[in-house]
Amino acid sequence: MNGQLAEPSSLDAVDYDPIDHLNLLFSHPSTVSSISQVSRNLKKHQYELSTEISALESAQAYGPDSSLERMQSAQAELAQLFRKIETVRTRAVETEQNITSMTADIKRLDGTKRNLTLSMTALKRLQMLTTAYEQLRGLAKTRQYKECAGLLQAVLQLMKHFNSYRSIEQIATLSRGVSELQRELLEQVCEDFEIAFAKDEVGLRRGTLVEGCQVMDALGDSAKARLLTWYVNTELREYRQVFRGNDEAGNLDNIGRRYAWFKRMMKTHEDEHSMIFPSHWKVNEVLATAFCDGTRDDFKGILEKSMRRTDGNKVDVNLLLSCLQETLDFEQTLEKRFSNDPRASIDTLSSADERPHSFNGSISVAFEPYLSLWVESQDKQLASMIPKYRNQPLIPADEEFSSQAVIASGIELFHFYKLTLSQCAKLSTSERLLDLSRTFAKYLDDYAQHVLLHILQISTGSSGTEQVQNAVLVLNTADFWHLNTNQLEESIKKRIDADLVAKVDLTSQSDAFLGVASAAVLALVRTVEVDCEGVWREMKNTNWSTMDTAGDQSTYIGELVKVVNGKAEEILGVVAKPQYARAFCDNLVEHLASGYINNMVQCKPISEIGAQQMLVDKYALTKAFCNLILFHNPSSAQQTPPSSFVRRVEHSMNRMDPLLKTLQVRASPPEGLVQAYLIHIADRSDTNFRKILDLKGVRKQDYAYLLELFSIHRDGSNNTDKLAQNSPLLTPLMATGGIGGPSIGSPSTMAGGAAAGSAAAAKAAFDPGSLGEKLLSAARDISTVNVPTGSDKATINENLRNFGKFFKRDIGGLGVRFGKRDGSVPDEHR
Repeated sequence: MNGQLAEPSSLDAVDYDPIDHLNLLFSHPSTVSSISQVSRNLKKHQYELSTEISALESAQAYGPDSSLERMQSAQAELAQLFRKIETVRTRAVETEQNITSMTADIKRLDGTKRNLTLSMTALKRLQMLTTAYEQLRGLAKTRQYKECAGLLQAVLQLMKHFNSYRSIEQIATLSRGVSELQRELLEQVCEDFEIAFAKDEVGLRRGTLVEGCQVMDALGDSAKARLLTWYVNTELREYRQVFRGNDEAGNLDNIGRRYAWFKRMMKTHEDEHSMIFPSHWKVNEVLATAFCDGTRDDFKGILEKSMRRTDGNKVDVNLLLSCLQETLDFEQTLEKRFSNDPRASIDTLSSADERPHSFNGSISVAFEPYLSLWVESQDKQLASMIPKYRNQPLIPADEEFSSQAVIASGIELFHFYKLTLSQCAKLSTSERLLDLSRTFAKYLDDYAQHVLLHILQISTGSSGTEQVQNAVLVLNTADFWHLNTNQLEESIKKRIDADLVAKVDLTSQSDAFLGVASAAVLALVRTVEVDCEGVWREMKNTNWSTMDTAGDQSTYIGELVKVVNGKAEEILGVVAKPQYARAFCDNLVEHLASGYINNMVQCKPISEIGAQQMLVDKYALTKAFCNLILFHNPSSAQQTPPSSFVRRVEHSMNRMDPLLKTLQVRASPPEGLVQAYLIHIADRSDTNFRKILDLKGVRKQDYAYLLELFSIHRDGSNNTDKLAQNSPLLTPLMATGGIGGPSIGSPSTMAGGAAAGSAAAAKAAFDPGSLGEKLLSAARDISTVNVPTGSDKATINENLRNFGKFFKRDIGGLGVRFGKRDGSVPDEHR
């Protein structure tokens, strides 16, 4: 045990673990009996360690080199250091006192010298001031204004140095003398001006007056303002007497006389008076500003008085507009006249009060409260323009059709909007401009509906080429206004007051024009469908129930492809923008696919071989339709259609595959037909299943068994969650009362039944999944509707906006640009 306790690896180890040590001491049950001995040894070892530690502590504390002695030594050294610091500080204070006593006399001498210098400078300035003041008094008496101006500036500058000495009587007396001399010079110069103008001796006294203006400059802004006020009142006295004191001359009827009088007055000023005044006074501009301020106040009183009259003689709108236009022209003349004058820079804060003055609105602002009359007149003018546009030629007689042309009325309406907006923005950027934006929106809707859609309507009876050209012109114009409506909204928002910006919204009108563009595209699609009606008749005349074998494509397919390609090539040759060409091709394929399905429905009964032949024909059409897009810009290097268009064609044409694959299955055994229906059509509708039986020509007596078998398989556990309630392919075909009747999108319905269903179509909601068919049906309905009133008009306007939203989504957004009638961009609109 003792040997084990003595091991250094145990108690002396840094990472000593008592458990390990105990396990080592008592590694066997037989060693438990030695616990007492081990305990005594441990206590003995603990005592020895304690004794050794106490001895070491005593030696450390009381030894010759103990910590206590070192602390006492450090304290003594610190005390000695503090004594030395205090000695240094005392010597520094004594040195400072010695230096102060040595330099005291020098400081007194410096102060005496500085005071003597100030006294000499003040006396010199006082002498100069007194001398200059006496000279100025003599020059003022003899009206030597040129010398007075320079000397007056010196006197005033010197006088500033004695402002703090006014408590001295002599200085106060001199200050009062200088102030009195300033007043005498001011009155004297004003008297010279009054005498010269009263006696019409401006030319004779011109030199004196010019030098007098220099004195006024030296006297300061208040003196200059007094002289200018007198001059302006003198020049405008006759104007105020004539046009304010005379009700007849002051009426709005004589507004032209006011501006003519001002022009004569300004000519007199330029010829006889302008050289008197310094150029930096800008007296001509001061005169113009005073004239505008007075005239504006006159107009406010006249208009307010006129609007309060109860005898029916209120201001005439035409007269108000004429006066307003004449005032705008006058303001523009002033703006051009003074905009070229050199102006002070406004790049710094110090010159902020010298920023250029604008004459726009300086008089015409008086008309702003009455601009509602002006907005109403614009409303009436636009109301008269819309019927005229309905009967106006689409392009001028001396111009030929161009694939990029815009209808002449669209260009004319745009320029009218541009001019009207510019005029209104000069007059008001508040509620009146907001009213004008609402008027714009109202007639944009009317132009889209009553002009552009009207053109599509009356073009239905035109020749094929004329109908295509008219539809393209409508498409270009709708595209033109779609973009310009967005730009018009941004332009109004930039001009209108910030708190009204959120109320300006022409998004609905922009969407409406996009809806017209979609209707134009669908009208082009319709021209192709009309040419295909003969081919569809050949398809329906084929006996699809007696075919023995399915071979190459049917004979009518080649004729259909020929007709479609020929017409598409003609149309795509005059559709300028790629996005509209793509929209035309997408919609054409969609409607041809729908036409194929709708005519297929009318070919009953269809045998299994007949369904196989129809599937072969569908593959041939799909391959041919994929190349339609290549007719647009055939000179390009691209020889293969875009993959996105190929996928679109395949998606449209493959919609009929479930129907044809189901029709290929024989009715016997009946389980095979039922399973084929559940796999391909995959819905739970008894009515749709009955439709398939009708198409296949199944005997009526077999319907009950087949329907019962269909119900059993449909409700089986394997089909519970897999089947739709109604097939999106078959259900729409049943909306017209059965397979034997006309179907949605069929030529017969398009030609004769559109007017009857227009009201229902106008209220129908749109399904993005069948966008092409919905747009075609709705656009066709609108094209046959007469001009509506009241709620019908609002409904069709709302439909146009919905068409635009869906059409925008369908073509992925239009990259339209602002263009002229020939498709180029006007320089003024870039």
